[in-house]
Amino acid sequence: MRRSARKRIVGALLAAVTAVAVVTSPAEAAPPADYCGGQCNDILPPGENGNATLADILGNKLFGTRPAHTDDQLGPYAALANDYQSVTNDTIDQYFNSSAFGVPPDQVASSIQPRSDVSIVRDKATGVPHVYGTTRSGTEFGAGYAAAQDRLWLMDLFRHVGRGQLTSFAGGAEGNRQLEQTFWAAAPYTEQDLQDQVNRIAASGPAGAQALTDINAYLDGVNTYIRQAYQGRYFPGEYVLTGHVDAITNAGSIDPFQATDLIAIAGVVGALFGTGGGGEVQSALVKQAAEAKYGPALGEQVWQSFREENDPEATLTVHSGQSFPYAASPANPEGVALPDAGSVRPQQEVYDPTGSAVTNAKAPVAAPASLAPAKGIFDNGVLPGNLLSDKHGMSNALVVSGQHTDDGHPLAVFGPQTGYFAPQLLMLEELQGPGISARGVSFAGTNFYVQLGRGQDYAWSATSASQDITDTFALQLCNPDGSAPGPDSTSYVDNGQCVPMEPLEVRNSWKPTIADTTAAGSYRLVEYRTRYGLVQYRATVGGKPVAYAAQRSTYRHEADSILGFQKFNDPAQMGTAAQFEAAAADINYTFNWFYVNSSESAYYNSGWNPVRPSTVDPNLPVLADPRYEWLGWDPALNTSQRTPDSAHPSSVDQDYYVSWNNKQARDYTSAGFGEASVHRVDLLDSRLSALVARGNVSRADVVRAMEDAAVTDLRGEDVLPTLLRVIDTRPVTDPAQAAAVSQLRTWLAHGAKRVETSPGSRTYADATAIQVMDAWWPLLVQAEFQPAMGNDLFTALVGALQINESPSNGQTGPTSGGASANESAPHRGSAFQHGWWSYVDKDLRAVLGEPVAGGLAQPYCGGGNLAACRTALLASLAQAAAEPATTVYPADDNCSAGQQWCADSIVQRPMGGITDPAIGWQNRPTFQQVVQFTGHR
Repeated sequence: MRRSARKRIVGALLAAVTAVAVVTSPAEAAPPADYCGGQCNDILPPGENGNATLADILGNKLFGTRPAHTDDQLGPYAALANDYQSVTNDTIDQYFNSSAFGVPPDQVASSIQPRSDVSIVRDKATGVPHVYGTTRSGTEFGAGYAAAQDRLWLMDLFRHVGRGQLTSFAGGAEGNRQLEQTFWAAAPYTEQDLQDQVNRIAASGPAGAQALTDINAYLDGVNTYIRQAYQGRYFPGEYVLTGHVDAITNAGSIDPFQATDLIAIAGVVGALFGTGGGGEVQSALVKQAAEAKYGPALGEQVWQSFREENDPEATLTVHSGQSFPYAASPANPEGVALPDAGSVRPQQEVYDPTGSAVTNAKAPVAAPASLAPAKGIFDNGVLPGNLLSDKHGMSNALVVSGQHTDDGHPLAVFGPQTGYFAPQLLMLEELQGPGISARGVSFAGTNFYVQLGRGQDYAWSATSASQDITDTFALQLCNPDGSAPGPDSTSYVDNGQCVPMEPLEVRNSWKPTIADTTAAGSYRLVEYRTRYGLVQYRATVGGKPVAYAAQRSTYRHEADSILGFQKFNDPAQMGTAAQFEAAAADINYTFNWFYVNSSESAYYNSGWNPVRPSTVDPNLPVLADPRYEWLGWDPALNTSQRTPDSAHPSSVDQDYYVSWNNKQARDYTSAGFGEASVHRVDLLDSRLSALVARGNVSRADVVRAMEDAAVTDLRGEDVLPTLLRVIDTRPVTDPAQAAAVSQLRTWLAHGAKRVETSPGSRTYADATAIQVMDAWWPLLVQAEFQPAMGNDLFTALVGALQINESPSNGQTGPTSGGASANESAPHRGSAFQHGWWSYVDKDLRAVLGEPVAGGLAQPYCGGGNLAACRTALLASLAQAAAEPATTVYPADDNCSAGQQWCADSIVQRPMGGITDPAIGWQNRPTFQQVVQFTGHR
């Protein structure tokens, strides 16, 4: 489109937008009791305000302006990476906001009363809604009204994602298609399924009835705002840009929200952050390849050693010696259903694609000139396509008991890592009313309760635990007419009968809009549901066709966790560590929960852990047979026996706790690969344990420890020393190799940090060494393991555990193509959770002749020969050092090739029409609290 034509369209749209003044009230609610003593802080970038009118969006695109409070928490959050070493207790509030209850009179920006029994007060500093209800219903109404004020468009997106209908709502860009497809594969629901969850809440006793009453009041608040905003024309501008409302006539609609919408949103949250397990097919492929390479007996040992399911060198959250056995492989498993070699393929999901559904949306087809600019705002997708396929589990926690702190009270620095988006998936709020008193964050659309935050005299947070609550069953396929089944048959044998799978289908179609010029297209999404869960793969076992179905204990039960969150918000049920554990036990998502008040600290692992027959291996697929089902399995309700609360890892007043999605406790088996001698949590544990040993730990001490870990390269701190010990067994004579080794050694001496030379320089200190390490890691892994493993085992193991997760994720290496999408997901902050760190560490220490507890079953580097290993490492190092920066840091939509700092930088991925600037890399929670209570009720 010509620029003049584009200006005419923009001018017409701007002319159609009317400004609406916020109705204010002089009334101000008195702050409730607060026992934090000025020692509670939090932060959530980029900013609280996530709504923008059409005028706001166009102003952002044309002039770079942003609505107030859109990005005002981004600067302080980013600054900590450069300033953390000088932080004191007195300067914490330069990098975190006060999270004290209430708003001082001189800090009130606005106060409105959308209903007579509730006030919503917003503060000048951040614009956070402080909701004060004289009735519980009023409080919940206010929570819904504030949610719509701050996140209406995002809420609407996610209720459509939760139904697999994003493209029909927001356009057919490739990212939107990828996202709805990955979600539909993980949690497809019928409308009746969603309503059943609502009904189950209502029938779950007085607490459930109260929860449903709260939800209905919340929905009333959301829908009241929608009506007012639509009539007043101050609704989010994305509705105009995607064709739902006409900018000139206001024709169109914004559909009201209902209870099933909240269940759909909860389903997205559960699929993102609250699940675990389900990798049994990938695990089976590793076992199969290991046995093909080494034979059944040794192959079994090799597979077990790479599983590292109970590694003695792993850092534990509960480190006081307690044992919590769960999900270990039995000695002689029964019912294992290994696929035949080469037979596994994913279940087909997309059917009848037309138009842009069969084209590459990354090269968008322009809409007619009368409809859109040359490139739409959402042409790459309004939501990132890898939002679900990207591995999640990025939160962290550092908690110190009162016996080791400066004032005798426990302290915590903790928070969830939910990614970086504009606006954030989370929203800040304070809720005050009968039976509710909390401040913190919740996922938009489910914020009728604060999900992570603080109460009057306590605070809580969580990290993703991801223990194994998902198993894979192999279903024997059949045809109802008795004919021989094929690989795509849609019936299976159940108790001797041939029964049909249940197809779960959604139809999507889209056309070009102002925001998304992707050409028109359509398709059907179909998932098949069985007695044993959702079909994920097709294969053969012993030559017979099977479907592999994944059975998750929380499927169709995401809403059940509402009862635990309800308790978190009730001061009467959260005053002690014991009460906290009881509340956390009511949450079925797989989370590690942490708690502090003025005298206690505590930890509890939540999740619906199914009870399996003792002979079943939860780390491999098993035959779909009643003998191998979960005990007490009821497929109609998707329920079974669960391990008791006492069997979940828990602790009160341990000297300190750290969590960065690591192994929870001894004998609590991980659901995947890679929780062993080197893990991201080691960066926290080494620092916090040293502080505790010293004593007199302050809030600033823990903030500095957290941030020092946040800017440290795990490979540099915990693996590079071992690599150098191998290399140092002989002098390095090659000049190029010697130069690279010297640079790496200097970087290690400086702490293996990824920090700027000075704030704002956008140039790393030790930049060359960092580039060498980024290039070297995938090459050294290949050089160390592939020759001895062979291609088949190496490829299978890469498919189960990716090689690399560097900050830029640009260096996947020549053999990592089958690994997780994480390796090609740049600019997201979180790094070093998933990778071959432990494999490299254990193998090299074995080659050096050093003691290794829980070592690998076979030597790999140089076939176990130290000299040959050293030669292989140096050869790969030389290759890495020779790679130009443009290769190590390839260009993308945000950076030119070779821009190291930019390649690492955190991008606030747009979830709507407003964009925010990138910030420097740091490996840190998105929302974060710093809390230490001085008093108690």
